[in-house]
Amino acid sequence: MSDSISTIQKKLSQVSSRNDPFFQLCLNDKRKGVQKLLISVQKKWEKEAQLKEKLLEMKQYEIDLYKQGYKLIAGVDEVGRGPLAGPVVAAAVILPEDFAVVGINDSKQLNETKREALFELIKQQAISIGVGIIEHDIIDKVNIYEATKLAMRKALNELEPKADFVLIDAMPLKYQDSELSIIKGDTKSITIAAASIIAKVTRDKLMKEYEISYPGYDFAQNMGYGTKKHLHGLDTLGICPIHRLSFSPVKEAKLHFDSLK
Repeated sequence: MSDSISTIQKKLSQVSSRNDPFFQLCLNDKRKGVQKLLISVQKKWEKEAQLKEKLLEMKQYEIDLYKQGYKLIAGVDEVGRGPLAGPVVAAAVILPEDFAVVGINDSKQLNETKREALFELIKQQAISIGVGIIEHDIIDKVNIYEATKLAMRKALNELEPKADFVLIDAMPLKYQDSELSIIKGDTKSITIAAASIIAKVTRDKLMKEYEISYPGYDFAQNMGYGTKKHLHGLDTLGICPIHRLSFSPVKEAKLHFDSLK
């Protein structure tokens, strides 16, 4: 073959099967650069096949529900139960039946760049998205578990059109009769995983904004969780307006600084 390595690379990028005549032709090219390209493109195909298989696996709950006649299946998940500061955020997402974006998984298993890219794709393709944000003061009043349920209900209430079936990550919500709670649902259901991404990216953006208003706690990096830098901020600065007073390290910091007055 007389084509240059760069030309072959461009042509191989358009090939999707070992049976393609051009791929077969490349197999006879003994140049090391061409053989490396063939190995690379086959690894790419294997990765794409794995992602498609994972997508099908993640859609099984939804596929079963479509067969039962449900059309608008919402996945619900939350982010932010554990932090010492900021809100708890829930999202509800209804995806179209033919949704085929690969790579969606529990938001905690994705890096920030991947999460934000998927966030945009989900927003573009979803039938409906609802977000529920419950602030720190309500968390202190009702406890984090009840606040999480409030956030989930708020997210579901924002959906338009409304869901005819609801899949929820972990906790029973009792929002409507047609719902199912799934343990580790953000790794098993495509709609719950999509909701996890929407909730995570939404909350992270809020915490990065809070970093500007309340510097010294490293909110842009820890998202309000009790990291070493966050705890150092509590020890040296005391609490700020978005801290959860019912959480132990915050409560202790407040008592300490109150005692100094």
